[in-house]
Amino acid sequence: MTMPALSNDFLLAAAAYAGVAGAYLVVIPLALIFYARQRWYIAGSIERTLLYGLVFVFFPGMLLFSPFLNFRPQPRNLKA
Repeated sequence: MTMPALSNDFLLAAAAYAGVAGAYLVVIPLALIFYARQRWYIAGSIERTLLYGLVFVFFPGMLLFSPFLNFRPQPRNLKA
């Protein structure tokens, strides 16, 4: 029994799905995380609202990277 050959239509559709899934789960959430980190203290109210909306839309990708990224502020060097 032999495996049937994959058609070009199937491969094209699979590549399209993989590209959209990769953009939705990896590329856009990473860009959004780094953009939010850069603009966190200077974003206006409208920009912050749009940013939170995008975080909601791309939540699965944000959740995927949250265990690996740590953006907590570094402790200050207090000299006594």
